[in-house]
Amino acid sequence: MNIKRSWHKSLTKYWQLYLLLIPVIAYFILFKYKPMLGIQIAFRNYKLRRGMWGSEWVHLKHFERFFSSYNSWPVIWNTLYLGFLTLLFCFPFPIMLALVFNELKNERMRKTMQTITYAPHFISTIVVVGMLMAMCSPSTGIVNKLLIALGITKDGLYLMGSGRYFRLMYILSGIWKDAGWNAIIFISALAAIDQSLYEAARVDGATRWQQLLHVTLPGILPTVVIMLILESGKVLNIGFEKVYAMQTDLNLNVSEVISTYTYKIGLEKLQYDYATAIGLFNSVISFIMLLAVNTVSKKLTETSLW
Repeated sequence: MNIKRSWHKSLTKYWQLYLLLIPVIAYFILFKYKPMLGIQIAFRNYKLRRGMWGSEWVHLKHFERFFSSYNSWPVIWNTLYLGFLTLLFCFPFPIMLALVFNELKNERMRKTMQTITYAPHFISTIVVVGMLMAMCSPSTGIVNKLLIALGITKDGLYLMGSGRYFRLMYILSGIWKDAGWNAIIFISALAAIDQSLYEAARVDGATRWQQLLHVTLPGILPTVVIMLILESGKVLNIGFEKVYAMQTDLNLNVSEVISTYTYKIGLEKLQYDYATAIGLFNSVISFIMLLAVNTVSKKLTETSLW
């Protein structure tokens, strides 16, 4: 009874705030939870004329088909490999960038460098790929002209078409585009560190390097761990746009990932049920990885999402 009265009192007192929640709740219901009903397509022999509810139930048939397909394991391996490379190289770079900005004492230089590194984030992914293709062209690209001038190659490298360089170009372009933007959250964490800790460290004779190791890094460690947990859940969800835009027949053996494979199966071949099953498998594995990393983090660092 007391709980009911307390809730009613809160609703009466803060009714404007609850009113503001209505669009948010409606958004999640309509665009997040309602579409989850479509998951059952993965377990049906979906026919467009019969609809989702009228299609025949086939249980795990589409999952069995995927795992027995000769394309499945190469696609899964490419996704995992590219995802782990992204986590390994793209995740630490914003942290290092934030630490560099934090050490810059010249205010104008720091703001200029931050603006320069933030700017690529607002460039369209397709435009970024187009820029890469222009700069890395074997005949006219500035990158290959530089490599030839340095004597690294004689005829130029097919950086954007060859499977040998696909992962390298994907990682480098990802760092260039998003490192500055992703550094914002770590810059905010650095700003929240109590400055008296640095003063105490300097009084004790700590050098800049020792301050970094014993004050700065421990101060942002909870933020780093939380972001690492969130990023670990994206290892299989590396995105679609950039991979698909960079994909060619020559690099298909390393660039075909789950997201592009699902697109081709679902929208090009119109096999919606099979594509949904692959997408569901991707989501379940990502969720399991998120839970696993969160559990390990909670035991080792006592920092977790929940």
